Amino acid sequence: MAEQIKASKQVPSFEYELFEGDPDHLRTVVATPTQTKPWINPASLKLKHRIGRGPFGDVWLATHHQSADDFDEYHEVAVKMLHPLKEEHMQKFVDKFEELFLKCRELQGVCWLHGVSIVNGKICIAMKFYEGSVGDQMARSKGGKLSLPDVLRYGIQLARGLLELHSIGLLVLNLKPSNFLLNEQNQLFLGDFGIPYLLLGIPLSDSDMALRLGTPNYMAPEQWEPDVRGPLSLETDIWGFGCSMVEMLTGVQPWFGKSIEEIYHSVVIKKEKPHIPSGLPPAVENVINGCFEYDLRNRPLVLDILLAFESSRTAVNSDGGWIGLGSRPIKEKSIVSGYTTWYLSKDRLQVGDMVHSRSPLNVRKPQTMDIREGTVVGLDNDADKNGFVLVKVPGMHNPLRVQESTLERVTNGLAVGDWVRLKEENNSHSPVGILHLVQRDGTVAVGFIGLETLWIGKSSQLQMAKAYYLGQFVRLKANVFTPQFEWPRKRGGAWATGRISEVLPNGCLVVEFPGRFVLGNEPNRFLADPAEVESVSFDTCPGVVEKYQHIEDFHWAVRPLAIAFGLFTAIKLTMSVGCSVSARVKKCRRNGHDGHAGSKSGWRHRIFRDGVTTAGSTR
Repeated sequence: MAEQIKASKQVPSFEYELFEGDPDHLRTVVATPTQTKPWINPASLKLKHRIGRGPFGDVWLATHHQSADDFDEYHEVAVKMLHPLKEEHMQKFVDKFEELFLKCRELQGVCWLHGVSIVNGKICIAMKFYEGSVGDQMARSKGGKLSLPDVLRYGIQLARGLLELHSIGLLVLNLKPSNFLLNEQNQLFLGDFGIPYLLLGIPLSDSDMALRLGTPNYMAPEQWEPDVRGPLSLETDIWGFGCSMVEMLTGVQPWFGKSIEEIYHSVVIKKEKPHIPSGLPPAVENVINGCFEYDLRNRPLVLDILLAFESSRTAVNSDGGWIGLGSRPIKEKSIVSGYTTWYLSKDRLQVGDMVHSRSPLNVRKPQTMDIREGTVVGLDNDADKNGFVLVKVPGMHNPLRVQESTLERVTNGLAVGDWVRLKEENNSHSPVGILHLVQRDGTVAVGFIGLETLWIGKSSQLQMAKAYYLGQFVRLKANVFTPQFEWPRKRGGAWATGRISEVLPNGCLVVEFPGRFVLGNEPNRFLADPAEVESVSFDTCPGVVEKYQHIEDFHWAVRPLAIAFGLFTAIKLTMSVGCSVSARVKKCRRNGHDGHAGSKSGWRHRIFRDGVTTAGSTR
């Protein structure tokens, strides 16, 4: 198999003349070029024994033999042997690795890479061997946890290494203490440089691993089925960073003792967060809390973490206590509903930016906006997260002084958070998604259902799409016969109408059906592709029947209550009619009885009187 992988050709050694002061006596030196390609001859790797095991393969201690005309060296290395991949996917992985090999070698906080090879039909990644890790140090510590000064020091080194990897477009997706390697000077290096990220798009033999890329205890919500609940982004690693810090502070692995299914239910469905210990410096506590925001867009960036840890390190005593003001400050809250201060600080305004008022996250846009359109003409000299800017609004003579966090930048008619649609649809993923980034040069990043990572393109490729928001009622379009996700039907076979309870960062809708009565564990929450649904409201229902049917969608009890009310009304009406009829009958009977008696008496009187007269006359 190794022979079938396209290995790069090695650059041969060359000679040059070294001038050392005397032009008549030049010394010939043989130079071996720096390794520019990652391929390692399998024969030069000698595996010794296995020293570890992870979700993506085993770790072996090995010897790497390197030789050339001017040297012959043996290096003790750690080899990560991945689980088997199909032959047609091995070359794809090796090509990805080669693209990043030299970039990774330039990083100071990432383990030194020797290269990649194929041994026994498996991909092997050789890297420098480190004697220990933060996980090993925790195992030797009392209670399995580290002191606050050590956590801050390691956290700063980890953040710097993570920042380096993010700068070259790599995500780790597998941050955990056992992957934080330590050298002889107790300096931390990232031992996993993004193997799960390199495996994206490559089918895995393990069906479970195909749905999750990472170690379950440290995985962000979007890492579970990233093409559905994604996208994976820089903020995905922030969740793993927070989990690692919590474990280092407490000595307990997040979600310890739970099965994979239980962790999934806790993190993804119930939106639970790992327990954060008390007594931390406020800046550290706030930023770790931010690591566990369910919506990845609301999490801090690595720079935010680095700033919080570095500022707190100087306030920590050697015994682990911190120098504070004696009271715990209140966590900063955003002025705009749904956003954290971390979200609002990711895009700073500049003079010349077009802006408008920021809308609440995943909520219907207000009918009236403070600033529908304006241009930034000045910045506050002391601008910070709550800084102010001067905005020139058409029709107003003087610019307005507006808080920056209440505004959002508009570039080419688009703002972060907008719903967009691809002008040229792609069958591999949904055409409708949510805009995550729009740069001033028109470069955009969008989350789409069906893509594990952000789609990168130009604003000219997008157009505005209909927005969806929490509480909105939707149903599948009439021309959708086989939806991407399961969707319930009403009696009679028509698609049911549900209410949006959650909007995921890639535009995937989580829809509940309050109009359905369910028993036991029958599901009543379903996912939906925004390209396949349409909104439903009382005003858009064409007739009385349709309007009543929409009322039934609000709660399953509407129909039985309507039936009960109908029966009650029918009974009341029947009783009312019955009482009225009964009263009429009684009245008629009474009147009829009196008239009949008077008539008989009159006839009798007349007959008697006539009879007497007749008798008298007869006589």
